[in-house]
Amino acid sequence: ETQEAERARREGYSRVEQWANEAIPGEIRQGVTITVQEVQCGDPDCAPIDTAVAIMFPSGGRGMLGIPMESKEVTKEALLEVFPTEDVLHAWARGEEAEWPPMDDFDDDQDFERPRLRFEVGQRVACRVGPDPVTGWAPGRVIMLWYREPSWPANSWAPYKIELDDGRNIFAPGDVDQIIRAVDN
Repeated sequence: ETQEAERARREGYSRVEQWANEAIPGEIRQGVTITVQEVQCGDPDCAPIDTAVAIMFPSGGRGMLGIPMESKEVTKEALLEVFPTEDVLHAWARGEEAEWPPMDDFDDDQDFERPRLRFEVGQRVACRVGPDPVTGWAPGRVIMLWYREPSWPANSWAPYKIELDDGRNIFAPGDVDQIIRAVDN
């Protein structure tokens, strides 16, 4: 991959991150972590590359949305079209689960080629659970690969479900070091 393409992608990431941050109401924006990454979609009906945006609140509330295009192609309008409603954002900010995007009436889980993940079930990891880059991590272990909630849209998956050492179960919305990383046992 050329440096040019890599730069275009990084610029896309930071634009999408900034727009997502601006779209979150000011009173709940403090401490929010937004991560943007491109994911390959194996579904023949969707774009080959989606831009996935994960939003994590200091409360532990979190959610995800996908835009069916490469990050460099994402416009502010395209992001806002799929952005959660204020009610959903406020629920996440309170640490509650809220369904987003709204559930489709049909659910077709074709087995599509999923990318290889870095961690395996049982492996010890640290997960980003808060905004602070140093203290915002919690140790745990991977308990499931390719986790999904029943309320998620078809073909939406989180790479990992993790049981934290404090007993909480969370999912990692992306397989990137900013969200989940290896720890020494």
